[in-house]
Amino acid sequence: MVASAEEGRSPMTIEFARSARSSIGIEWELALVDQATGELTNAAGDVLGDLQRSDGHEHPQIVSELLQNTVELVSGVHPSAPGAVAELAGLLAELRGVAAARGVSPIAAGAHPFGQWFNQPVTDKERYHKLIERTQWWGRNMLIWGVHVHVGLDHVDKAMPVVAGMLRYFPHILALSASSPFWGGVDTGYASNRSLMFQQLPTAGLPYEQIRTWSDYERYVADELATGIIEDQTEVRWDVRPSARWGTVEVRFCDSISTMSELASVAALVHCLVDDLAQRLEDGLPVEELQPWFVRENKWRAARYGLEATIIVDRNGTQRAVTDDITRHVERLEPVAERLGCTAELASIRDMIANGGSSDRQRRVAASTNGELSAVVEHLSQEISLG
Repeated sequence: MVASAEEGRSPMTIEFARSARSSIGIEWELALVDQATGELTNAAGDVLGDLQRSDGHEHPQIVSELLQNTVELVSGVHPSAPGAVAELAGLLAELRGVAAARGVSPIAAGAHPFGQWFNQPVTDKERYHKLIERTQWWGRNMLIWGVHVHVGLDHVDKAMPVVAGMLRYFPHILALSASSPFWGGVDTGYASNRSLMFQQLPTAGLPYEQIRTWSDYERYVADELATGIIEDQTEVRWDVRPSARWGTVEVRFCDSISTMSELASVAALVHCLVDDLAQRLEDGLPVEELQPWFVRENKWRAARYGLEATIIVDRNGTQRAVTDDITRHVERLEPVAERLGCTAELASIRDMIANGGSSDRQRRVAASTNGELSAVVEHLSQEISLG
């Protein structure tokens, strides 16, 4: 017998914040590297100290993360992807200025080409120490960086259907953002090794297909809290999740995106897809979903092959090159992009397909330098500086 979400304990009440329909915010994790060697450097504390306000408060939008080699840039809430990315560009310029004075550069990739997980100190915060204590080897292996895109929903009843609907587009978004082909100095053969690493954490990975409504989600969280699986809602680390605090759907599975222009394009695609799904719900139309086993297979294919993947696109098992299906959806979403103010950014996805993704570019640099991975780090440093 298959268990349903309704068989759990009585649901707790989780308030879903009021959020402007299709507002957008972005979180962008960056690695800090030594400018001379390309090695990871545990400089986040010093850099963030340099960014402190005159009143002694920390910078509200350039913040620490799990590891001392990482900072995260956090945009405010915007009506359009270009506005959010423009704000991140300003934050990046601020970060680069203080980091350069310490001989440090930020890079954006899902993984560092040759960094080693075992010598990376954890940021001194209780929740991070608890995470490592619980997850041990897998937790220490989280030498990874990502991008999270939040899109606002104006009613709680849309949250779980939109989460489910976004899984159909998982391989499209992951293939475009894939930027972690190397791990510990080795070519993994994957375009996004990060996405398969992150799912090893408790509560990480794909959402459960049994959770169809907000009441189901409340019941799930109540079960997780009661059994000590999580201590609060933020520890639900699904690839796509509702964020009750902000009133958003949060797409969390992207590798850290290597250039500002590509960040804008991927954010625009996510923005348009969520808005399109929300509109379908308002119009009383069904949200199309794939079988969960197809979703899981598509995740693996996109992680493995990136923009060269062939994916499953419908419930009948029809297969298509991911680049062809991305192009089809870009064309379909053009009216949505015009309304959301991201027409140019969405259209630029065609350039990403033509030029190859970050994982492809990193491999080309490695091949052209006889496998010199410090050259790949230099390439990533140049890409983020050029935008």
